[in-house]
Amino acid sequence: MAMGVVRFGVSVPEELLERFDRIIGEKGYINRSEAIRDIMRDFIVRYEWEVGNSEVAGTITMLYNHDEAEVVKELLDLQHEYLEEIVSSVHVHMDEHNCLEVVIVRGKAGRIKEIADRLLSLKGVKHGKLVMTGTGRGLI
Repeated sequence: MAMGVVRFGVSVPEELLERFDRIIGEKGYINRSEAIRDIMRDFIVRYEWEVGNSEVAGTITMLYNHDEAEVVKELLDLQHEYLEEIVSSVHVHMDEHNCLEVVIVRGKAGRIKEIADRLLSLKGVKHGKLVMTGTGRGLI
């Protein structure tokens, strides 16, 4: 056994384990341990985002109509307001009216959620989503 690795047992209903094994096989996991480690990491990242004071990273993806009133100006103004947290952005023209923008963010979880809420609530943003991850620190 590798140093720093702990082996533990878990009791689950047989049907749950069978479904889990089928899904992790479809996803390409080599074994249960790898899948469980990923699930644990995801649980930790989600908790850190909920707490609000951990250093996190993520993306804010938005689809918007660039013809809509002031949406382009407001998007740019908001991005300039958060220079410390916004690392980069990518802009894609989907068609003659719609644009896709992906904003890469890093900072305190509460601040990142604030940025996402403000961007995604702008008039003209048709759909959007905040996708979160950790910064890699604390994830083994």
